[in-house]
Amino acid sequence: MAGRRALVSAVRLLTRVFFRRIEVTGIENVPASGGGIVIAWHPNGMVDPALILASFPRPLVFGARHGLFKWPLLGTVLRALGTVPIYRASDAARLDPEARRAANRASLDALAAEVARGSFCSLFPEGVSHDAPHPVELKTGIARLFDAARLKAGPDAPSPLILPVGLHYDEKRAFRSSALVAFHPPVELPAELAAAPPDDEPLERAAERWRALVELLERVLRDVVHATDDWETHYLMHRARKLVRAERAHRAGADPGPVGIAERTLGFQRVWQGYYERMETHPGEVAALRARVEQYDADLRALRLEDHQLDRDPRFASPLLGVLLALQAVAVYLLLPPFLVVGYLVNGLPALAVLGLARVLSKERKDFATAQILIGLVFFPIVWGAVGVVGAQAHVAVHETFPAVPDTPALVGLLLVLLSILGGATAVRYLRLARETARGLRVRLTRRIRRRQIARLRAERAVLCAAIESIAAGLALPGAVQSDGRVVI
Repeated sequence: MAGRRALVSAVRLLTRVFFRRIEVTGIENVPASGGGIVIAWHPNGMVDPALILASFPRPLVFGARHGLFKWPLLGTVLRALGTVPIYRASDAARLDPEARRAANRASLDALAAEVARGSFCSLFPEGVSHDAPHPVELKTGIARLFDAARLKAGPDAPSPLILPVGLHYDEKRAFRSSALVAFHPPVELPAELAAAPPDDEPLERAAERWRALVELLERVLRDVVHATDDWETHYLMHRARKLVRAERAHRAGADPGPVGIAERTLGFQRVWQGYYERMETHPGEVAALRARVEQYDADLRALRLEDHQLDRDPRFASPLLGVLLALQAVAVYLLLPPFLVVGYLVNGLPALAVLGLARVLSKERKDFATAQILIGLVFFPIVWGAVGVVGAQAHVAVHETFPAVPDTPALVGLLLVLLSILGGATAVRYLRLARETARGLRVRLTRRIRRRQIARLRAERAVLCAAIESIAAGLALPGAVQSDGRVVI
């Protein structure tokens, strides 16, 4: 038990290192006692279960595809966490179909026993990670697990809860991006699905009930992740969200500040819900408005600007670097680099090697972040340790040549390890800061050279914002838009 807690703490630490910011909402929807099943869509490989495990306030047992247990290090961690293997045909080609089905029945029984004992287990009912902007087809394993858990709990026990989780990423493959884990209220099941099936239920009737439950859960997951049919629609919804925020801030003469991922997701949900509701009642108006947003988006992208940059220059990337752009640029490009030499020398080539290996070993793009984390977790500590050992040995040689130099090889090795770690962290922050400063310079130049185009886009944004607000009038949308453009609960 203590070992499992240590592993969960390590997973929590790794997610905090990989992501710059993780926000968690809806913890109050997780019951303090009783068993249940956590379900989520699966857009980001092993990062998805790591985030859920790090955020869930109670012990959690996962079901994971059997192929993952073959990965070095990852398989050891999965076993130590008590993860139960799920055998897919593609991962268990050596097993005959009947043996694979028997293995899966045993796995579902093990998960069901945990739920019946009052624990929570977690499944990704799609069965595979993917890059679609919506959940892909759900498997019936989740319905069979629900039945098995209910059967093991006994006829007098309440049905296990099914708790949906929304996983949201701003840039799911990017190191030091942001993530939101949203726990939603348990699924309300209709009477025909909540009632315990009879002992003599025919297999055909059970299969129909499983399909009905899967269809219900698929609708639930589409709602909690704000699914769209394609990425173009997804991006246009974000454009609508951003232009409304920027226009309202402009009207109020206010700067709402950077948007956090919770506000970003809530604002997207408002646009998403309004879009699909009005597509049912005003399809012609929605299609015309979408076409105008598409053109506005294309014009804005051509200038390489964001909506709020039509009104004002970017704020300085870091107020600590000064209040004038010139001083900031000097600091970023001339003063900081000498302090980053160790970070780049030690971590530069290993970082490129990790990226290259991650691309080679990732069978699909969705696995890239997972491979990047796992390879980096092994590779960088080895590099840092090697630098410390080499430095210590070099110090011994220097001491033998110059006896006046203190004989402290262990201290020198430790300092080099610390410098390697801190230098790498500083280098990551510096790269982000340098990009922000370069972007700030480019935006300022664009705003001064393309004044006529910017004025036209600013006027178009105002028209689009008014049209979006008009077409959304009368809808009960989540959250509330403040006068300065912020979206709050």
